[in-house]
Amino acid sequence: MGILDNLAGAVGGGGQEGLMDAIGGLVGGGGLSGLVDNFSNAGLGDTISSWIGSGNNLPISADQIQSVLGSEQLQGIAAKLGISAGDASSGIASLLPKAIDALTPDGKVPDGGVATDGLGGLLKGLGL
Repeated sequence: MGILDNLAGAVGGGGQEGLMDAIGGLVGGGGLSGLVDNFSNAGLGDTISSWIGSGNNLPISADQIQSVLGSEQLQGIAAKLGISAGDASSGIASLLPKAIDALTPDGKVPDGGVATDGLGGLLKGLGL
């Protein structure tokens, strides 16, 4: 059983959707440009750029997610979903590259930002 299956069980079947809502909050909170800045400040600018660009997505670890988001923000996400911070960071590490890739189909950050409402449904429609 994979991490997403475990998360789904831990939060009543809505694990991936809950994580996608959390990712929508990350993107919507400071905009995609703000998230890019956070990754750059953590030394992971090349990683997030690979998700935005049209090439292959570089992987990211749960520890790297924690370095970008910080313990407090990660604990808040975990508490909201009723899971551990480790499970939250692992789930975000798995889904965030796909989410950013889906939100930037033209290989660049949209000028007007991105709409994050219904992000879970968008990615579910893409098979994520």
